[in-house]
Amino acid sequence: MMRPGPRNLITDVAGLTVGNAADDVLKSGVSVVLCDPPAVAAVQVLGGAPGTRETDLLAPHNTVQTVDAIVLSGGSAFGLDAASGVQAALRAMGRGFAVGSLRVPIVPAAILFDLINGGDKDWGRYPPYRDLGFAAVESASRHFATGTAGAGTGALTATYKGGLGSASTVLPNGVTVGALVAVNALGSATIGDTRHFWAAPFEEGGEFGDLGMPQPFPRNARDLRIKFRDRSIDVQNTTIAVIATDAVLSKAEAKRLAIAAHDGFSRALWPSHTPLDGDLVFALATGASGKSLSVSDFIDLGAAAAATMARAIARGVHDAIPAAGDLLPAWRSGEQWRSGEDMQ
Repeated sequence: MMRPGPRNLITDVAGLTVGNAADDVLKSGVSVVLCDPPAVAAVQVLGGAPGTRETDLLAPHNTVQTVDAIVLSGGSAFGLDAASGVQAALRAMGRGFAVGSLRVPIVPAAILFDLINGGDKDWGRYPPYRDLGFAAVESASRHFATGTAGAGTGALTATYKGGLGSASTVLPNGVTVGALVAVNALGSATIGDTRHFWAAPFEEGGEFGDLGMPQPFPRNARDLRIKFRDRSIDVQNTTIAVIATDAVLSKAEAKRLAIAAHDGFSRALWPSHTPLDGDLVFALATGASGKSLSVSDFIDLGAAAAATMARAIARGVHDAIPAAGDLLPAWRSGEQWRSGEDMQ
């Protein structure tokens, strides 16, 4: 039987910590996954508008096998600076790929578009993301905030605020898989005009509201809800994520894991992988369990990766909280409608 890990976070995968840093006035931030020791990594991009750094080296046929960190950042292309701050922090720790007497931290990164979200982007000559990346490393821990935090600080979906989500699953063979995702989708994580999540069939322990599927199922569920369509704003979006496991995987197997995790996007967001989303999944394999997988085991791992990713996406939206200047409501602002309780 599959079950969530003890934290229900990506850090249930041994060898990983996560750090967040954000600027509430900017309404943007950075999340970093640190790998200690470095982890085998891969990536799969299925959205039509990606923004990335150091993703070519993750191809299975290329030389570098492991990475020191993965960065998820707001800020559109400006946010790619966050990886420089993470590199600086790791270099100070003596971390990185050995090149003679030098070490070069390997830090792939991806960004989402949160420039038009009500935040003040008048940052002066240089964007703040390098400093936010450095600060995110300094805050790294096995415990971290979700919702309006890190790269999810300024995220939006078509219907509610987006956010940073995470979840984990322990498989019957003891292997753990975990997901971290910044949800800034063009589409919606909820069904029709309801507050029910598309990911409801995969929910564990009421982790995103325990509403289940709507009954009766709304007639308008298949209608597309597109972010700001009625405002004629041509915005970029993007859901960016990390799927991780403690299984022993090659780079090619990690690539297959990233592909499987994209199924979680399709289960949790309607629509997903559009021309205006840069939807992307990084995969990490720490190998900490010491377990290599049979083909049958890998089928189970891929299914768990998709389900865990879907749960993390719903949790990112569920955990977001209201803030001054928001363009959309937070899902949590409607929790009293469900239970009549104060859910601070």
